[in-house]
Order: sequence, then C-alpha cells, then structure tokens
Amino acid sequence: MKEYQNYIFDLYGTLVDIHTNENKSYLWQKLSDFYATFGAIYSPKDLKKEYTVLCKKMEKNMNSPHGEFILEEVFRQLMEEKGVHVSKDVIFSIAQLFRVLSRDKLALYNGVKELLEELKTKHKKIYLLSNAQEVFTMPEMKVLGLMPYFDGIYISSVVGIKKPDTRFMETLVQNEKLEKQESIMIGNDQTTDIQIAKDFGMDSLYIHSNLSPEYCKDKKATYEILDGDVSRILI
Repeated sequence: MKEYQNYIFDLYGTLVDIHTNENKSYLWQKLSDFYATFGAIYSPKDLKKEYTVLCKKMEKNMNSPHGEFILEEVFRQLMEEKGVHVSKDVIFSIAQLFRVLSRDKLALYNGVKELLEELKTKHKKIYLLSNAQEVFTMPEMKVLGLMPYFDGIYISSVVGIKKPDTRFMETLVQNEKLEKQESIMIGNDQTTDIQIAKDFGMDSLYIHSNLSPEYCKDKKATYEILDGDVSRILI
C-alpha cells in the first residue's frame, strides 16, 4: 500500500469496538425515572414506544435518504410532550445517561493507538468521517484518548448527511483543502465507507472487523485487510 498524506477514518468497527443494546428493560426504567424527576412522567414501556415513534418520524422528515437528524431533539421532544421545558445541559445529560446505560462495551482495537501515533510521527493528517451522533461520539472519543490525534472531526449528526452520500466527504475535503489523490478512506463497512470513497473517486482501505456487515467480494476497496489487524495499514 502506498503512503498517503491524509488518512480519513471511520470510527465504530474500524478504530473502536463497541456494543450497545437499547432494548434493555433496565435502561428504560432508569431513563423513565430520570424524566420523572423533571415532571415528565412515563412508564418505561411508554417511554421506549414514544422514543421509537419520534426517531422514525424524524428519519421520515429528512430531505435525503442519507440525511441525519440530531438525537438530542428526540430527548427534548419527550420532555415537551409532557409540558416540561429543560436546558440544553439537561438534554445532554439525558443523552449521556441513555448511552451509558445502553452500552455494554467500549474499547480500542489492538494497535489503534500505535497506528495513530506512527501516522502523527510521519506528519500525516488524520480525519474522522463517522455516521454517528455527536452527543455520543465526542465523549466516547475523549474517554478513549483519541481526540489529540485528529486534525478534523466530521460527524453525520452535525453535518446532517450520512455516508455513502458524497456530500459528506465533499464537506470534509473542501473544509480541509485536501487533494483526493493524497487521501484514503479507511473503514469496516463496504456499503458506506468504501462506497463513499468509490463514488467520490478516492482510494479506500477496507478492514473486516467483528462489527463489519457480511463481506461482499463484488464491492472491493483499493486495499483490504480481512483479518481486522489495523497495524497492517502502514505495511
């Protein structure tokens, strides 16, 4: 694999191993308890149901099939449906509680820190292009110690567009003034990470991890690492 100047990474399933379960009864019990402290009374069952309805409604209202809404708005509407108005800080706390209760695992894959440190030593630029919610991703990146490595962070909930929509990549490339030929997209999902690079005319590296969808031989990237070993990126 040739050297590039700019390395654009996906996050979850590429650099970070994560597992969440939003169906845990404990999650909805504790979340309903937290809402109740502000006077927004829901049973756990009704809170989960209304949360699901609002998420689907916001997805339907997107102007693009690859549009991304901001999840904090759902948590805010759940308050307001009960006639309760709270600050942004409270909504942020609700989102954090939701994520922590739903999350069973959060860890870097082996070799990630070493890879990023080597890239920085070589004076390479490192960027994030992630389909994710900022309210979850930024705190998790801080917990994992990833923030200092990135020269630019682009999250779908902030930009309002998800991979594989090329406008998401265009935003990063234009803002950072990158050259396609000097850049590579690295990710674990062929339908999003690899597809956006292909459609944009950029080289790509596919890493097959434990969180990757089923591998499709017809959607090959420029380079492939099928054993999930991120340390091989610079070999």
